[in-house]
Order: sequence, then structure tokens, then C-alpha cells
Amino acid sequence: MGDVLLVDKVTGQPGDAIELTPLLLVDGTTVTSDADKLSKVSVKAEVVKAAKGPKIVIMKYKNKTGYRKRQGHRQPLTQVKITDITA
Repeated sequence: MGDVLLVDKVTGQPGDAIELTPLLLVDGTTVTSDADKLSKVSVKAEVVKAAKGPKIVIMKYKNKTGYRKRQGHRQPLTQVKITDITA
């Protein structure tokens, strides 16, 4: 608890509480990925801020025609702080 993570964009304003779906539970040496057992686990988090991923530059080029195209992309992300994990 208290970890700050970057996840894909989720709806909510900074300070809002959200609930995340657990996919894998690691407790010491025990690893649980069974959907039935994970249905009893809840992960609560708080939205810290909206963020953007690194800039990715896409270049397209065709030889001998003068065709050049440049495109960029930044993935929208959300920074969340884990507040509670109940099993």
C-alpha cells in the first residue's frame, strides 16, 4: 500500500477514489491468479494526477518519390496511489 503507479487513463479527477480489478495476487511466496479467489479481493486507489507517456515518433518514407510523413503519439496515462488491498 502507498505505491504510486502509472496506469492507462481512467476516468476521475485528482483526489477521487477508484476501485481496480485485481489480475494477480502475490503474498510472499504465494501467487494467486485464480479468478474465483481473486473475486474476493478488492484494490482501492486514489487518482493522483493525469500524465502522458513518452513521445513516440512514427516516420514513413518512400524511396524516390519524395514522400515523407511524420506522426507523433503520447499515450494518456493516470497516476494512482494504492490506498487499500483487502483479501
